[in-house]
Amino acid sequence: MAFADGIKALAELIRQSKHCVVFTGAGVSTLSGIRDFRGKNGLYRQSGADTEKMFDIDVFFKDPSVYYSLAKDFIYNLEEKQPCVVHNVLAALEEKGFVKAVITQNIDLLHQKAGSRNVIEVHGSPLVHYCPKCGFKMNFDEAAGIVRKGGLPRCTVCTAVLKPRITFFGESLPADALMKAEKEASSADLLLVLGSSLVVYPAAALPDFTLRAGGRVVIVNDQPTRIDSGACMRFDDLGTVFDALEEIFR
Repeated sequence: MAFADGIKALAELIRQSKHCVVFTGAGVSTLSGIRDFRGKNGLYRQSGADTEKMFDIDVFFKDPSVYYSLAKDFIYNLEEKQPCVVHNVLAALEEKGFVKAVITQNIDLLHQKAGSRNVIEVHGSPLVHYCPKCGFKMNFDEAAGIVRKGGLPRCTVCTAVLKPRITFFGESLPADALMKAEKEASSADLLLVLGSSLVVYPAAALPDFTLRAGGRVVIVNDQPTRIDSGACMRFDDLGTVFDALEEIFR
C-alpha cells in the first residue's frame, strides 16, 4: 500500500474507532530533542558513561548522585523542551473526541504540556520528589533548580536525598496507573503504539490486552516490535505519519 493510501486508511480507522487509545514510548520524545534509551543514538549506547545505572534503584540508594549527575541534562532541563507534532496531534485528537486516553512510558510531561488531559504515566513522573525515609515532598521545579546548580535535592526534615516518583529498574510500576492502563488497553477497539519497541515489561504487554479483547493495533516505530505480525497497520517514521495526520485532521 502506498504511503498516502496508508495514511488515509489510518485516519479512517481513527475516525471510525469508538474507543481509540494511544500508547507512547521514548521514540515520541526524540522528536522533541530528548534522547531515547535503546535507539541507535540512545543513552544506553553512549560510550564513557554508566547510563544504564541512571534508573537502577540499588545504585540510587547506594549513591543517589549517580542518578542526578546522569539525569541533569536529560530530565532537569524539561522546561527547555517543547511538544512535537505527535504530542500536539494527539492532544488535538483528544479534544475532537477521537482519542480517549494516552498511556505513556515517558517521564517528560510533554503530553500534558501539549494539552492532553487523560494521560496515564505507567513509569511514574518527576513532578514529585519525595523522601524515602519520612515522606517529605518537593515539587519538580524546586528540585530541578537545585539539580541544575549541581546540588542534590534533600529532605528539609531528615536531610535524606529525595527520589523522583519515577519507576526505577527494580521497583514495581505504580499499581493504580498500571490498572488504569490495562483497563484502557482492554477497552480499546484501536490501540496506536507510537515510538515503543515493546521490550520493557510489564508496560510492553499492554497491546496484548487489546488484541485479546478483539481490538486492532497500529504500530509506528523505527525498530521492529514483537507484535508487528499482529498489527493491522505498521509505519516506520513517526514524524512523517503525524505531519500527514495533522493535515488530515486540521
